Amino acid sequence: MSDPPRAEIVSIGTELLLGEIVDTNTTEIAVALRTIGLDLFRTTTVGDNLERIAEAVAESVKRAQAVITTGGLGPTVDDPTREAIARAVGVETEFRPELWEQITERFSRFGRKPTENNRRQAHIPVGAVAIENPVGTAPAFRVELPDSVVIALPGVPAEMSHLLEHEVVPYLRRRLGLRGVIKRKVMRTAGVGESILDERIEDLERMHNPTLGVSAHPGRVDLRITAKAGSDSEADEMIWKMEATLRQRLGEWIYGVDDDTLEAVTLAVVASKGYRLAIVESGTAGALSASVAPFSGAFAGGKLLAGPITDDELETALAAAQDELSAELGLALRLEMGESNYTFTYVLHTPAGVQLRERSYGGPIVNAASWAVSISLEALRRQLSAVES
Repeated sequence: MSDPPRAEIVSIGTELLLGEIVDTNTTEIAVALRTIGLDLFRTTTVGDNLERIAEAVAESVKRAQAVITTGGLGPTVDDPTREAIARAVGVETEFRPELWEQITERFSRFGRKPTENNRRQAHIPVGAVAIENPVGTAPAFRVELPDSVVIALPGVPAEMSHLLEHEVVPYLRRRLGLRGVIKRKVMRTAGVGESILDERIEDLERMHNPTLGVSAHPGRVDLRITAKAGSDSEADEMIWKMEATLRQRLGEWIYGVDDDTLEAVTLAVVASKGYRLAIVESGTAGALSASVAPFSGAFAGGKLLAGPITDDELETALAAAQDELSAELGLALRLEMGESNYTFTYVLHTPAGVQLRERSYGGPIVNAASWAVSISLEALRRQLSAVES
């Protein structure tokens, strides 16, 4: 049995390398390829340089059956994608009168006339198939090779998105004979380290279909289940079985799925019990209050404390904040730098009583406050989940 087809994406633009804009095109293309069951093996970003673009495309063509580029199809000299793709596949570019007519008509519709440099957009590699762009002025194109196809799309997100949906996805289905789907589900955990999770799910991470990927964030770990199957129902069944196994092994460490956030889930529990939450913080620059601020119905308010704070002072300040804000729940954080790491203390005031915990954090300083927020919110969620309404 031959290997399944593979895809690669080459995003083009010096502004991407400089961090001036965010590359949303690659993400959208990746999702579209996933929905039609086409494996994406690699993405590459290159600047507006003819030689480097040509090199990137030539390398991708050797590895993948579908190569999609975005960007560099404009009218200026720093839009070299047409020439670069032609060089990558060993041909010249040629002027297409019909494309020039399309470009002229588009400008006419906008009440304008194209300038001479717009004629560059009517040049595409010899033998390429032009793809009409009804929502912009830059024609797209594809170059069909014996073992691969290169599809050049505009970098403007709205134009790229339209052509991706209406031209590229249907074409790739036909050319590559794609019948399956790739679906995913993300299980979200908090309050447990990546190494501890790995011990419990190491065998699942070795599976080939469905696959299980791990992505760590400060105080939280995401588990990504990806299934490739012949239909949505088959993929859903594979994901369901993996999810059931994860829930059995990880239990309450799982707080949500997909778009759930720890803040939203925790504050939803607070609201479901008819409570309101008061927060007191020291050394976190208000990170906890900022994270729950969107949930104003359940979040009563927050207070920042300055200077060194003892445990007793932290509890006293929290009780005072609850009284002032008429809040049934209280959560206090203190984050302070020790000799070699951060010391993190949280205090919980709930109907179940008072809980005070101290933990150490030795990771990157920039993540210390985010880690403290995750640990404290997870502690609150667990405590409330154990309290009957």
